[in-house]
Amino acid sequence: MKLTGAKILMEVLKDEGVDTIFGFPGGAVIDIYDELARTDIRHVLVRHEQGAVHAADGYARAGSRVGVCLVTSGPGATNTVTGIASAYLDSIPIVVFTGQVPTQLIGNDAFQEVDIVGITRPCTKHNFLVQRTEDLGRVVKEAFFIARSGRPGPVLVDLPKNVMNTATDFKMPGEVSLRSYNPTYNPNAKQLKRVVDLIIEADRPMIFAGGGVILSKGSKELTEFARKIQAPVTTSLMGLGAFPGSDPLWLGMIGMHGTYQANLCTGQCDLMVSIGVRFDDRVTGKTDTFASQAKIVHIDIDPTSIRKNVPVTIPVVGDCKSALEHLNTLLDETDLGNLKKKRKPWLDQIVEWKSTTPLDYKQDDQTIKPQYVVEKLFEVSKGEAIITTEVGQNQMWAAQYYHFEKPNHFITSGGLGCMGFGLPAAIGAQAACPDRLVVDIAGDGSLQMNIQEMTTAVQHGLPVKVVLLNNGYLGMVRQWQELFYDRRYSSTCLDCAPDFVKLAEAYGAVGLRAERPEDVVPVLKEGLFSPHMVIMDFRVTKEESVYPMVPAGAPITEMLLV
Repeated sequence: MKLTGAKILMEVLKDEGVDTIFGFPGGAVIDIYDELARTDIRHVLVRHEQGAVHAADGYARAGSRVGVCLVTSGPGATNTVTGIASAYLDSIPIVVFTGQVPTQLIGNDAFQEVDIVGITRPCTKHNFLVQRTEDLGRVVKEAFFIARSGRPGPVLVDLPKNVMNTATDFKMPGEVSLRSYNPTYNPNAKQLKRVVDLIIEADRPMIFAGGGVILSKGSKELTEFARKIQAPVTTSLMGLGAFPGSDPLWLGMIGMHGTYQANLCTGQCDLMVSIGVRFDDRVTGKTDTFASQAKIVHIDIDPTSIRKNVPVTIPVVGDCKSALEHLNTLLDETDLGNLKKKRKPWLDQIVEWKSTTPLDYKQDDQTIKPQYVVEKLFEVSKGEAIITTEVGQNQMWAAQYYHFEKPNHFITSGGLGCMGFGLPAAIGAQAACPDRLVVDIAGDGSLQMNIQEMTTAVQHGLPVKVVLLNNGYLGMVRQWQELFYDRRYSSTCLDCAPDFVKLAEAYGAVGLRAERPEDVVPVLKEGLFSPHMVIMDFRVTKEESVYPMVPAGAPITEMLLV
């Protein structure tokens, strides 16, 4: 049977289980949109192509599946680059379909032509330019396989207009097999045995988990592993939720704005078992002092990540969940009789650090502290919300004061730190999980970068909630200017801000405001339980800073606490 490229694309997407596409139409993809209208695949019309990619990202994380977006050529394609780069650095499986001018016009500077394959080569896991309709089905299958397998990541497929409107014989491609791409899922047994030997020998072990644990669906195995070896657990920003925040072994987040006890543990541990992490500079601080007393085990499915930033004692290449399952089996076969007693002095020390220097702020009866808002959000939502964030102080306060018990409940732009991420990501998460409470914790600077996506939420009946920590500044940059630039607030004061309540109403959403501490809980209760899209504008202390803080280039153990 002969099908057009556009029809082939729809058939393969349905075969891949795609039920939602985020996108924005244009001339180069008009044939695809014509076919899309004939299917039962839901299309979520965004108002900016960057929003489409962030929404696909949020959909992928909340729903544990591949996110999909579709945009036109030229500016439509280039508008996706920031979202693609964010997904790439956070290893999120999305497939981005971009329109392209007809193949005979490529290279001729045709209307709305850009080399999007060349532009995105540094920030995609792989990308394709489909030059023949006969190749389309195979390429789309390969795109989904590459996006979701191994270390996940974004894949771009560029679709020339003539490839989409040309008909050819079609048969659904079979299972994908790529000779040059074979991720290692099962770790080396001898290496894992060496890891167990180090665990038994160690007096002061700690576990450092990252987003790779969540992506591999290994959170249950991580929790079992930590409890077996009685080792405290910290995570990167991307790893929040991989280990229960209420567990006594939980240290809190590590890094520039990590907890006192997590950062001190890093300096004093004698073994660090690192699982699914990149050792990002925001985690390590000054690298030659990072975990300087420790032997380091690094488990990751991506061999290029191991030894990239820090030296490693035992490298283990493999899927995080698989590695943890094997380690737990080996530990079951090992005599751990004296381990709990051996760890007691180390765990007692950590309890002391937690009690003497906890995360702290002082809420008065006059102004609203942003930390107080996040704490009350946790209480009112009972810790069950899917939280997305913008980027900046709001992101760090969310990480510090909302306690994540489960994976896939914290969605943020970690590696790229992309302002404007939170609202469209919340829309994607709500589309993936329609029965869940989805909340974007936002700052007034970041929120305005993709504020137009409020229309998307309202139009498609996606009742996301925005908890806006409105301090009138680009807060994180202002904090650095306060601490290191003698309070010269150059271009960080947002003097001409909109009335967010009226703005919400203009978009057809609900707007609420809290200006005093006693308003916080009532506004949260009204906003969170509304069936509509809501912006809750909390007028918080203008010059509040995020602590602890490790200054740039300093060792991770040297923190500013106030």
